[in-house]
Amino acid sequence: MINDNPGVALVAGGAGFIGSHLCRALIERGHEVLCIDNLQTARPSNLRTLEMLPGFTFVEGDVVNLLPDAVLRMADQITRVYNLACAASPPQYQADPEHTMLTNVVGTHHLLRLAERAGARFLLTSTSEVYGDPEMHPQTESYRGWVSCTGPRACYDEGKRAAEAMTFDYARMGRAEVRVARIFNTYGPHMSPDDGRVVSNLICQALSDRAITIHGDGSQTRSFCYVDDMVRGLIALMESEFDGLEPVNLGNPTELTVGDLCDRILALTGGSRDRVIFRPLPQDDPRRRRPDIARARDLLDWSPSIGLDEGLSATCDWFSRELGSPLPSLAAPARPN
Repeated sequence: MINDNPGVALVAGGAGFIGSHLCRALIERGHEVLCIDNLQTARPSNLRTLEMLPGFTFVEGDVVNLLPDAVLRMADQITRVYNLACAASPPQYQADPEHTMLTNVVGTHHLLRLAERAGARFLLTSTSEVYGDPEMHPQTESYRGWVSCTGPRACYDEGKRAAEAMTFDYARMGRAEVRVARIFNTYGPHMSPDDGRVVSNLICQALSDRAITIHGDGSQTRSFCYVDDMVRGLIALMESEFDGLEPVNLGNPTELTVGDLCDRILALTGGSRDRVIFRPLPQDDPRRRRPDIARARDLLDWSPSIGLDEGLSATCDWFSRELGSPLPSLAAPARPN
């Protein structure tokens, strides 16, 4: 039986980019939050900010290992388990591919067993990377993907696919009530300046007056979702009442080229197109990426509400304060609610 009271929400990876926003949102909804994180890719400032919030508890630990006793002792109070534990940007997850795979498979197993023991609902944050370099566009949840199982991204792509398989097996066996979110590109404040993702790369390079690097010719497309919208979608999915036996895409269906993204960021930061240089496209990098979110609309009544210009303005403003690089006066940032 699933506990109905708010209780304790366990957030694995809660000191990371999306995780830190999720922890704050859950506390605002009345949950106590128990965060477990190995701090491999988390920003210390994210954790310091969270530790000032009432109802927040942090336990340092790696879900690849047996869960810490401090977590297990609270099992009877846990009503929700959010699994966000895994490096998410290619440079980070490729730096230790063995650990990436183990985090996705062994870590998910440990958290599923905790959810089973606690009678807690479990949510896996999977990824649009399960679609690989897709031949279907936009990508629906029924699409089985075009993924290289031998390339340098396989530790993440195949790890997430295996994590999904295990999660759905637990549900089919009646061992846990589950939800699976396939997250598309997400951006916003609290991203690490050096995490290697395109939005943070371009903003930080522009603000630091460095060369602006674009991989490929800039014609590849992505769809970017502001972090507040993503967190709202994750909570809506966790609290939704359906059988949970199908994944749900969460992302912004507005598609644009990386070149267009670069131009928008340069306009906000006062950067120059003359400083743009092009690098080879990484192996297995997807050429197009856009979510079909019809299922999220139907099941969750969810769709993004923060447009790209508004979200980029807020993100540029945050990075400018983090880096101490003022934005030009023409780029008065708009802050999403």
